[in-house]
Amino acid sequence: MSEAASTRTPLALLPSLAPLLHEWLPRQRWFAGKGRPLTGFSLVSATELLPLDGPGPGLLHLLVRVAQPGLAPRSGHDCYQLLLGVRRTLPPRLAPALIGHLTHGPLAGRTLYEGLHDPRLAELILERLRTPGALGPLRFDRLAKEPAIPGGLVARPLEAEQSNSSLVYGDRYILKFFRRVHAGPNPDLELPLALARAGCGRVPAPVAWYEATVPEPFTLGVLQPFLSGSTDGWLLALDSLAGGRGFADEARALGRVTAEVHTALAETLPTVTLGRAQSEQLAAAMAERLDAAAQAVPALVPHASALRAAFDAIAALGRRGRAWRAQRVHGDLHLGQTLRGSRGDGHWSVIDFEGEPARPLAERRRPQPPVRDVAGMLRSFDYAARTHRPWNPAWADRCRTAYCEGYTEVCGDDPRAEPELLRAYETDKAVYEVVYEARHRPDWLPVPMAAIERLAALS
Repeated sequence: MSEAASTRTPLALLPSLAPLLHEWLPRQRWFAGKGRPLTGFSLVSATELLPLDGPGPGLLHLLVRVAQPGLAPRSGHDCYQLLLGVRRTLPPRLAPALIGHLTHGPLAGRTLYEGLHDPRLAELILERLRTPGALGPLRFDRLAKEPAIPGGLVARPLEAEQSNSSLVYGDRYILKFFRRVHAGPNPDLELPLALARAGCGRVPAPVAWYEATVPEPFTLGVLQPFLSGSTDGWLLALDSLAGGRGFADEARALGRVTAEVHTALAETLPTVTLGRAQSEQLAAAMAERLDAAAQAVPALVPHASALRAAFDAIAALGRRGRAWRAQRVHGDLHLGQTLRGSRGDGHWSVIDFEGEPARPLAERRRPQPPVRDVAGMLRSFDYAARTHRPWNPAWADRCRTAYCEGYTEVCGDDPRAEPELLRAYETDKAVYEVVYEARHRPDWLPVPMAAIERLAALS
């Protein structure tokens, strides 16, 4: 972007975009601030990837902070990555991507739309990734040992958008486009890079990525091999339930895969010991999340005291001298974060190391006991069983047992040998699920609430 364009964009363009973004952002699945009004925008960076005032479509990359009540001023505002297309006239095929029509400002009379849905604009991002280098505040990089990325790959967005957006290029690569971004390394780049260097074949290695460099570093997108023909563990589990088949063999294999990833992470990145102070901090953080969740979802209130007992037990063990090993972990492990390949050899891969996007980046990058990931997968088996009619608790129990057995076979540590820690993490995860479902899928709320009732009864 030229110096003149760089000056024009933040001073004159953002105010004209703000009314359209004010209406469009809250409707996006990946927008985290649902339920709170938007009170303003502030620009972090702006880059014209294609000229906005040229004869063809323009492409504007923005990092924008969104002000909302209840968020701390300035640094506490959520920051979002936007890729905005600009055209004089929007062709019918792009009608679903429409954001709105600009009525004032430098681009008055133009149409603003979601750039990721325009193959021509999406393919430009791949072209940038093919050749490392800087473009204004953006820096594009790639893994040196990987072969050259071919050009001419047609881009298509994945239909299911959640906390981020994804583009598939010619069934060869998938680009995760982070929406709500945070200053600092994103674990979804950091951990797969570390695992690639460790030679762990269970996680697709990043091929290329891009970041913003000012005013502080933000990881913005990661390009990885697209495992075409693979099926995620969640769909396989539901198919097993629908067909009346067991899933224990698959669960055991997933336990072994989880242990392989944990072992590689522990060998590659630093580990720490959680003593008394850390155990009390861990329990206090879980209790704080429970209190906040109970305020947001009143159905939790009758169970809060019993659930808090699981966290108090961890603090009490720490005071009696109990310590736990902590390391970098996946952070949001469940069946949907696993893929079984189509090669017929039953090869499983683990994906999406971003962690729970609602939690602060510093927390997601903090070493945790490996049992946190185990608890997430155990909750996922229960989720699958609960979504099937009739409910099949025996199916979930067999999967949970097999998963723990598979995990133990690889690393020698049985996660069931730490029942207090496992219960605390399962409880913390179920509380997170309750808040998520209440906000995004209210019809699913009975699923985690059933777990809340079971876990509360253990007190």
